[in-house]
Amino acid sequence: MAFAVARTRDEAHLYLDLHPCRTCGSVETDWSTGLTTVGGELVNRYAGACGECEEPREYLFGLPDRPVAPQGYPTFGGDEPSQLLDAGEWLWVADLTAGNVPIHDPAEAHHALAVAAAAIEEIVKFIPSGQDEAPADAFWSERGQGMRAAEPGRFQLDRLMIVRDTYRDLAAQHA
Repeated sequence: MAFAVARTRDEAHLYLDLHPCRTCGSVETDWSTGLTTVGGELVNRYAGACGECEEPREYLFGLPDRPVAPQGYPTFGGDEPSQLLDAGEWLWVADLTAGNVPIHDPAEAHHALAVAAAAIEEIVKFIPSGQDEAPADAFWSERGQGMRAAEPGRFQLDRLMIVRDTYRDLAAQHA
């Protein structure tokens, strides 16, 4: 039984935030995490009770072949594309985060823009070398496919690099 790999803690926590409680829709959960074995496979288990309705929640993630050392915040993964979020979901995260930059708190603005830039960088990882846009198989979720259908041009490499660099520059201004 193969489990989708959570490359880093930051990626796992983002995934958990994007998947609220099925009972009440809250994302508030105090997660405990640890390694366990399922079907002979070592996995990282996140478990907790929903902070609103107390419904038990559990997610199991595969382990990366090589651990990814955090390099600042956020560190979503290494060189390989995500198995948890597709290219469209990463764009959705970037849009949501960049659209909610607090204007009166430089530290929080820096944080938000760093997340948006890192999310754009995650999309780039789906683009094969020598290609100029994310391929169709980089979109497997309903949200991701919807993002691609709405504006397919936003997944072109040149455009993504401009957006990423803009977010990085803005983040640096708030550092």
